Amino acid sequence: MKTFDGKYDVSRGMSNVTRRRVGCRICGDTGLKTFLDLGSTPPADRLVSESVPAESEPRFPLEVAFCRMCRLVQILETVPPEVLFCEEYPYYSSFSPQLLDHSRANALELIEERGLDDKSLVVELASNDGYLLRNYVEKNIPVLGIDPAEGPVRKAEEGGVRTLKAFFTLELASRLSSEGYAADVIHANNVLAHVADTNGFVEGIRVLLKDAGVAVIEVPYVRELIDKCEFDTIYHEHLCYFSVTTLNHLFRKHTLYLNKILRLPIHGGSLRLYVNRRENVDGSVRAILEEEDRDGVTAAGYYDDFAGRVHRLKKHLLNLLSDLKGQGKRIAAYGAAAKGGTLLNYTGIGREYLDYVVDRNVHKHGKYMPGIHLPVSPPERLLTDRPDYVLILAWNFADEIIGQLSDYASLGGRFIIPIPEPRVR
Repeated sequence: MKTFDGKYDVSRGMSNVTRRRVGCRICGDTGLKTFLDLGSTPPADRLVSESVPAESEPRFPLEVAFCRMCRLVQILETVPPEVLFCEEYPYYSSFSPQLLDHSRANALELIEERGLDDKSLVVELASNDGYLLRNYVEKNIPVLGIDPAEGPVRKAEEGGVRTLKAFFTLELASRLSSEGYAADVIHANNVLAHVADTNGFVEGIRVLLKDAGVAVIEVPYVRELIDKCEFDTIYHEHLCYFSVTTLNHLFRKHTLYLNKILRLPIHGGSLRLYVNRRENVDGSVRAILEEEDRDGVTAAGYYDDFAGRVHRLKKHLLNLLSDLKGQGKRIAAYGAAAKGGTLLNYTGIGREYLDYVVDRNVHKHGKYMPGIHLPVSPPERLLTDRPDYVLILAWNFADEIIGQLSDYASLGGRFIIPIPEPRVR
């Protein structure tokens, strides 16, 4: 196996302008049905400095559509990845203990089940700061991370996780394969939805995967998004929102087989997909396919009332915050996450409701939320400042966050959880 120099042109093949879809991202059908319009919003993860005027920030349409052919739910605008995953990309996976535990359990299970050792290779696509691959490194199992974001890549390498700074593409997969790379396990957690060339990405997985290997892919489940009104998980990084019906079609198109599925609570409801080059479909896949067909997830009508439900949630949340402010209450927010960017910009919740946002991620401190320009501070500010309420923007980790803020709660602080319906704890 050859070594690599750690460098790859991350802008290769990328456009510098947004592209609006006229055909489905998977099957190309042009009969897309738009069912939700969240307006024009800034990139949700692109935190800004205080000196950047809100009116100068780039904004892009955020419309969601359904493909009647392959049933893919997708946004219509493609923002260049170099705009979204910039050099100062602020997301570092290791700041969430829940995510670290989740990932470690998955890695240890695969090591045991597949007998991985020092002759194996585990590859992770969108490996971020090495949060998952470090579990393999501890067991002396060779790894290769692939990620385009400079800061997280540097952090991964500092932790001993060999990482290639690049976007994963079919071209890169072919290059690595020609250099002798063949993966026993490919991880791709919360990245399949981020890729403009969905077909090229999946074909790249097939090229890089050993004949007897497995790709373990995690994606948010579109049914959870719709049923629980998780509209804030829609942002420009998330181009696609998958059903099992669509995923099964996508993988088979590239001679890959979705053989096993686990439903997971993480990130508001996700799927863990086990994908192989050999077909051996178990009952978990067949059961969900039958369930989706029975409950109408594969039909356009399933999505018809979503926009109305989103609007009602927005109204409910604004009324709740307005009532609290009318009582003289002070409110901060927790979680300078992408979903927070969508929620705040769509609802128009800014400084008239919130004083600031806190987050554990030190890379976000001193920055400002996109669009609404709320400052981001460390969580310790809640103890010194003692606002009456904290709006939990990262609601998918609400229990973890509330546990971390037990000292704040003991002083009388209370929490607002916005999804699936605004409520106070």
